[in-house]
Amino acid sequence: MQVVQLCDNMPLHHLTPSQIMEIKQEACKSNIILEIGTRGVEPEHLMKYLDIASCLSSKIVRVILEKDGADMDIEEAVGKIKEVLPLFEAKGIHIAVENHERHKVNELVHLINTLNSHYVGICLDTVNSFGALECPKEVIETLAPYTINLHFKDFTIRRLDHKMGFEITGCPAGEGRLDIQFIIKTLSQFKLSPSPNIILELWTPYSNSVEETVKKEERWAKTSIKYLKEWIK
Repeated sequence: MQVVQLCDNMPLHHLTPSQIMEIKQEACKSNIILEIGTRGVEPEHLMKYLDIASCLSSKIVRVILEKDGADMDIEEAVGKIKEVLPLFEAKGIHIAVENHERHKVNELVHLINTLNSHYVGICLDTVNSFGALECPKEVIETLAPYTINLHFKDFTIRRLDHKMGFEITGCPAGEGRLDIQFIIKTLSQFKLSPSPNIILELWTPYSNSVEETVKKEERWAKTSIKYLKEWIK
């Protein structure tokens, strides 16, 4: 089975029920498992995604902790998730909180431990926490015990031509600085439940036109999937 995760770049709550059903039918025809995600944890918003997850048979709702596009206090996030958590638990759907530049990983661990539910875990992104001044090794080691979803994206770091600063950019999996052996070894130490699906993400730089960029992303995706299949059974 293949897995496709539809997140906030395709806001599902803007679609009609019939459009949601069309997505479900196409996924079934193609033998694809769907996962969904969104930004924000306002209770009313999360309830919309609980309904969509139920319709699409998604076992998780991946969320980013923010409020109106801005930072959200971690205790406020705890309170808002707690309001709807019993309903997620009743339907057997997990909330996967993604690490981002908005919070340190220790804050996310505090959130998970405070909510203390089998149905709240971490969507572990391998690169996002650079924005919070945290390196991948520290992030992976800290969040691994709580991981229920993995966003795998490789990266390169290079000094700019004028030598004053560095640039972090995406690349095909296996061609950058991400240590896949370390990730697999670290995650395999824990009996993670549910077992995390691995979602390939690509930070594909813009290349002259949308059409050219899409073609590059397709090449990167094929290269990355071939590489990942060599490591992950």
